Amino acid sequence: MTNGLHLATRMRRTRASGWSRALHGETVLTPADLIWPLFITAGDAQEPIATLPGVSRWSISQIVDRAKEARDLGIPCIALFPNTPRDLRTDDGREALSPDNLMCRATRAIKDAVPDIGVLTDVALDPYTAHGHDGLIDDKGYVLNDATVEVLVDQSLNQARAGADIIAPSDMMDGRIGAIRAALEEEAFPNVQIMSYAAKYASAFYGPFRDAVGAAGLLQGDKKTYQMDPANAEEALREVALDLEEGADSVMVKPGLPYLDIICRVKQAFEVPVFAYQVSGEYAMIEAAVAAGAGDRDKLVLETLLAFKRAGCSGVLTYHALHAARLLNG
Repeated sequence: MTNGLHLATRMRRTRASGWSRALHGETVLTPADLIWPLFITAGDAQEPIATLPGVSRWSISQIVDRAKEARDLGIPCIALFPNTPRDLRTDDGREALSPDNLMCRATRAIKDAVPDIGVLTDVALDPYTAHGHDGLIDDKGYVLNDATVEVLVDQSLNQARAGADIIAPSDMMDGRIGAIRAALEEEAFPNVQIMSYAAKYASAFYGPFRDAVGAAGLLQGDKKTYQMDPANAEEALREVALDLEEGADSVMVKPGLPYLDIICRVKQAFEVPVFAYQVSGEYAMIEAAVAAGAGDRDKLVLETLLAFKRAGCSGVLTYHALHAARLLNG
């Protein structure tokens, strides 16, 4: 009998007990790393979303209750998305500019009742247009960049006046960050942040979200002329560089898990706050795996969120935010 190998370095040494694994952990996930996306409805009742099991649309009063839940669990910010009634959707998306639209009413209600939670508001026209695109279109269906930016500026100011803390343009129009930043400065909103959807890909993972905001079936064509090609990585770095030059305070990569390489490259190249959106299709896949008995929800949720932090994210937008915060708070 021998005493086995005499190794100076044994990588398993620090993994042998729980206290040691905790001591040597390189990445930490807390509720403060989470942003909870919430859907607003014009109705008074909770509306479950069939393609997003466990996710609902909420009335404005219910959204306030969700904000209180988030705050109490240590989630620092919520993200709002409206399900605009069909009769208010027009080709020019004019409801986006109404101070009494769902987004603005919900923002005011939350900031009145829960002033210590951050409110992130989506800036894009797809929840308001009859054709489902993120901007204005010409007679051939092409999204007009500069004309759309003018509307996005007004939409951003509308949301800032309602009390938004973070303006999050998700439209992918060229030049919109600079235009929005200039308008916020001119209108005396110097502390309203811009989190740019800087690298938003034309992804197959967005389907359930479109159901949630009532855009499913409305979209004419696709969004490939403004959202990014999933094949491209260098282009993402160019997009991020431009948005930072124009005044973005933080940037987002969307979707999340299929683009961890992009998150890592952006963080390494720019050393700025990078966020990921774990999108509806990613959430739905986890829930489908759990329903099929193919995975443990708690472990799947925490492992995927940890992957975002490990890749370089400052935070993650996730529909699992409430569940994850409860797990992390133990």
